[in-house]
Amino acid sequence: MTMDITEYFASDSKERLLAELKKCRWEAGKLLYDLLSGGKVESFIGDDPKVFMMTDVDKLVSFCTLAKKDDIPDTELTPWIGFVYTFPKYRGKHLAGKLIRHAENEARTAGYEKVFISTDHTGLYEKYGYTFYGTAKDVSGNSSRIYTKNLKEQWNER
Repeated sequence: MTMDITEYFASDSKERLLAELKKCRWEAGKLLYDLLSGGKVESFIGDDPKVFMMTDVDKLVSFCTLAKKDDIPDTELTPWIGFVYTFPKYRGKHLAGKLIRHAENEARTAGYEKVFISTDHTGLYEKYGYTFYGTAKDVSGNSSRIYTKNLKEQWNER
């Protein structure tokens, strides 16, 4: 497997990447597809978002965003790593961790000292160095767990 990470907005292959993203059956993945294909991603997650897509040749393997906002409204917390997903065929290879690390490095390069993740998962992001920050209501009114990571600390890649 040859894994490459591409930033969607900087890519010359947007149509191919969108076609691959459209295959995602996860509800949030479908939302990301709708936002990207409809040109509305900035209205949902803020100005200048990054959408990182890991590919294996021409197949989309995993994706995530790095953005000023996520699904927690009215918060000063920023930036957020969101829409983290790996297609089932590629799970168990720590690929999401590599993609998260890439997003963290981008956030660090942009001058951020912390990043945040909103999720309903427990035990997933802790293995990547995240700590529980608190809970908040998401845009749907559901309780979401917020995790944070200090980017000054090094994360040991598996």
